[in-house]
Amino acid sequence: MADVTKFAGTFISDIFNSRFRTTSKKLTFLYAFLFVFVAFTFFLAFFPSSFNSSSSSPWFTNLFTLTTPNTDESYRSHFSSIFAFFFPPEDSANSTTTTSATTAQVLKPQNASIFNDTSSNNRTQNGDSHKSGKEAFNSTPPVSQLKNATISSNPSGGKANPIADKKNKPDNSSSSKDGEESDEGLISSLSKCDMFDGGWVRDESYPLYKPGSCKLIDEQFNCFLNGRQDNGYYKLKWQPKGCTLPRLDAKKMLEMLRGKRLVFVGDSLNRNMWESLICILKSAVKDEKKVYEEFGRHHFRTEAWYSFVFEDYKCTVEFFVSPFLVEEWVVTEKNGTKRETLRLDIVSESADKYKTADIIVFNTGHWWTHEKTSLGKDYYQEGSHVYKELNVLEAFRKALTYWGRWVDANINPKKSLLFFRGYSASHFSGGQWNSGGQCDHETEAIKNTSYLSPYPSKMVVLEKVLRGMKTSVTYLNVTRMTDFRKDGHPSIYRKQNMSEQERKSPLSFQDCSHWCLPGVPDSWNEILYSQLLVKLKN
Repeated sequence: MADVTKFAGTFISDIFNSRFRTTSKKLTFLYAFLFVFVAFTFFLAFFPSSFNSSSSSPWFTNLFTLTTPNTDESYRSHFSSIFAFFFPPEDSANSTTTTSATTAQVLKPQNASIFNDTSSNNRTQNGDSHKSGKEAFNSTPPVSQLKNATISSNPSGGKANPIADKKNKPDNSSSSKDGEESDEGLISSLSKCDMFDGGWVRDESYPLYKPGSCKLIDEQFNCFLNGRQDNGYYKLKWQPKGCTLPRLDAKKMLEMLRGKRLVFVGDSLNRNMWESLICILKSAVKDEKKVYEEFGRHHFRTEAWYSFVFEDYKCTVEFFVSPFLVEEWVVTEKNGTKRETLRLDIVSESADKYKTADIIVFNTGHWWTHEKTSLGKDYYQEGSHVYKELNVLEAFRKALTYWGRWVDANINPKKSLLFFRGYSASHFSGGQWNSGGQCDHETEAIKNTSYLSPYPSKMVVLEKVLRGMKTSVTYLNVTRMTDFRKDGHPSIYRKQNMSEQERKSPLSFQDCSHWCLPGVPDSWNEILYSQLLVKLKN
């Protein structure tokens, strides 16, 4: 019995000693593990920025971002998040419900800014991105876009939080800076560009207004309603070599014209350009009743002055008939007979009505090619002297020189912007406008520059006169760009109701000097628009 007892005691003692030694090793390992874990946990708690959230453990990420931090209290220790996790507040009725609600709050668009790690860092990056004009983030949308989504993406329809709205209010200052920089770049490009050296390219987004939609177009320009079937003549846009002309933004141009008078002065080719601009601008006005001719007129070929009012913008776009810019006159002979002359030393009678306009576009040219002016016999007059014969080019120089002096003396260059649109090419084949000239077979623009006409000598005279003036006048040199466009004239599509003689021989009555609308004059107005962008900005 004693041996048994001794054996049992020895056995138990051996087991105890063996267990104790094993347990001691395990405890040592456990204490070491706990020490490392606690140290690592405190390190994360007090130095969270040392780890990128995208590369850290999801468990730790959730542990330290379980409750949404208020940006106004960002200075507080992140340790409170751990404390709240292990020891939730007593007023939390249900920790599971609270966690779910908090997670849902994170996903709401109005709190979209919390998708970004640090708001101060995002502000810095956004600021840099706006300066460069590019987005600073590749994978995460900019904060400004997420904030904008708040306005349209909240399905609850709940009342807005004024504090949150203030914080989430989009910062438009930087985007407006981008717009200004973009405009400045465009204006810089246009200011250095020769807008008249280029070519015509087809653009399916043109014309600027739908064919047949503008009721203000005179019958003689309305080729579409007069039965012309092809569409190439209004699908081409002018493309300079050195820059890209911006598409005419009618609303923007109306804003530029707000409170101003834009006046066209000249012959029927300037009326062509004037009607084009009226149609372009009118297409951007919602209420057509607020665009009207001041005197209620609907046809624009019989009066000396027309004025379209854009009521919402308090501006007018006007046309004064003055084909020579100087005055047509009547001389009474001794025997009582009367004779028409052209006074080279008097500007047109309407000059006093338009000289105070904000923007004036002059032109003259086509009437100087007519038989009476070309011959120059007993027609040109200075003072009381009527020239028996005077070369048309010299008469043109005299008239423009006097016009230039009148402009220098009567128009305030600090108030008015002045333009002179050059000669617009004609394309009569087999005769002139009054001798059976034709162009009805033309449906494509000239592509080979060797077929273009020489630069008109009258425009050489005009350029010399403009250089000699004190007042700055911008020359819109459309001669070459229009010379390409033998396809753009009304030709036989100049009217619907023909006379009996015209019906018998319609090909003998063609218009190869004016332009179909929509068509070439729309491009003149796009150039004018580009010029105004530059000049009104400066």
